[in-house]
Amino acid sequence: MEDLGHVAWPPEPIRTDRLVLREPETRDRAAFIELLASPEVHAYLGGPRSRDELEHELPAAPARWPGSFVVDLHGAMIGQILLRRATGHRRPAAAGKADLGYLFLPQAWGHGYATEACAAALDWLAGALPGEPVVLTTQTANVGSMRLAAKLGFTEVERFEAWGAEQWLGMRSLGTPSG
Repeated sequence: MEDLGHVAWPPEPIRTDRLVLREPETRDRAAFIELLASPEVHAYLGGPRSRDELEHELPAAPARWPGSFVVDLHGAMIGQILLRRATGHRRPAAAGKADLGYLFLPQAWGHGYATEACAAALDWLAGALPGEPVVLTTQTANVGSMRLAAKLGFTEVERFEAWGAEQWLGMRSLGTPSG
């Protein structure tokens, strides 16, 4: 995956009714470890990483790169949104397009935060790269992620087998509202 190219980075923080999408900060390190070590978060992503390994590997200040937003609720990180260029993707339909990824801590699930944050990130992308098609890949077994994709306006391009499970590739049509 590559960054989005000619996008000015970092943007001003993106504010929604309840959330702020911003660059990672030193104070987010513990939340990143929690996110990456969570068995619930990684149930459809190949499993969690070891907390000890993460404590050793993650720098004091989490890496900042174009397209990576911390999702902040009341001053605390509850998730991450990733918008990256899909390069080397397993599916030709996705190659070269912007790819939306997201991870949220389990305690943030079920409150509409993912929908709100992803919609804001997609709206930002639409302003930064007008007309940019966006893809999203998830396991079909991940019911919550499938629901989120539909709410955000993604439609199925194809299903395929990878990593021992059926995967779903969706694309957000140009001009589709994201909320």
